[in-house]
Amino acid sequence: MKINELSKRLGISTRTIRFYEQNGLLPSVQREHNQYRIFVEEDIWRLQTIIALREAGMAIKEIKQALEPQGLPDSQRLRYYLELQRSLLTTQWLEMKRMAETTEQMIDLLQTQQTLPIQEIYHLADQAKHLRELRQNWQDQWNFDQRAQTHDEDVQTRSEDYPHYEQALTYTAELIHATSGEHGLDLGIGTGNLAGRLLTSGAHLSGVDQSQEMLKQCQNKFPMIETRIGNVLAIPYPDNHFHFVVSSFTFNHLNPQQQLLALTEIHRVLKPHGRLCLTDRIVVHSAITDDSLSTSSASDLGLQSTYHELQHPAVLEWFEEHFYMTNYYTIEQEVGCLLAVSLH
Repeated sequence: MKINELSKRLGISTRTIRFYEQNGLLPSVQREHNQYRIFVEEDIWRLQTIIALREAGMAIKEIKQALEPQGLPDSQRLRYYLELQRSLLTTQWLEMKRMAETTEQMIDLLQTQQTLPIQEIYHLADQAKHLRELRQNWQDQWNFDQRAQTHDEDVQTRSEDYPHYEQALTYTAELIHATSGEHGLDLGIGTGNLAGRLLTSGAHLSGVDQSQEMLKQCQNKFPMIETRIGNVLAIPYPDNHFHFVVSSFTFNHLNPQQQLLALTEIHRVLKPHGRLCLTDRIVVHSAITDDSLSTSSASDLGLQSTYHELQHPAVLEWFEEHFYMTNYYTIEQEVGCLLAVSLH
């Protein structure tokens, strides 16, 4: 396909295509003997991915890095580009959904009050803008792509970053109590160490991670796990999709506002009466042991079930507002599992 035909197909100017080529985003473009550019299938998919990333506000330098995953065979690049697009489309879909909800709220206000109070309009607009910025500003601040090769060794040796790691994953798997035929999601799946434990239950496991390199390691270890590029603020799965969600040593990478948005996303993809287990450094103040709250599996593991006040109390308020029953189980010191079950 020549550049003029490609320009018409994708709805962008030939000047834009040349700009991307000049900036090294289309390094594989071939030329005929008369120097006309000839674009092959991979160029076309790559260009579509560039367009999607640009629309999402990503800079040229960042796009160039995103399009060059280290060590990925050419045969897998097309899938990688499509997965990036799916992740971006999920974010855009959630923004459209939010806009529709905001418009619905304004219509309700107009019907009940016969007017639109200016302060309410500002409040709804600010909420929508805030959520949009939270999702758009998400980025990998922890260099997980670079850490993927040594991750499994690190979790065994860097106890300050992954305290009581093996113990924590074992407890998480026991508490979520996956059963055969269920579909579960591991958010921040990394190399699949937690999800791999859950496979023995007969459940079908999926995993989401922002790091392509982590997902590559996970696929090498557990090819039966479905993995997708994405993040906890825009989970690339439809509504009411999973029986349970687990996440280990991921939640505390989020700031308090992102944590609430992540919970909203988890709630969206959970089926009715779904289960969530968050395992991390969760600070508990004035924990009071209550044997009546202990589950049989928790008792067998020697875990304490406690009334708790998290360091970020808005998290507990969120669970209460969305009708979740929550228990906190201490593993060691400040490491524990927050188990939440939807009552609806």
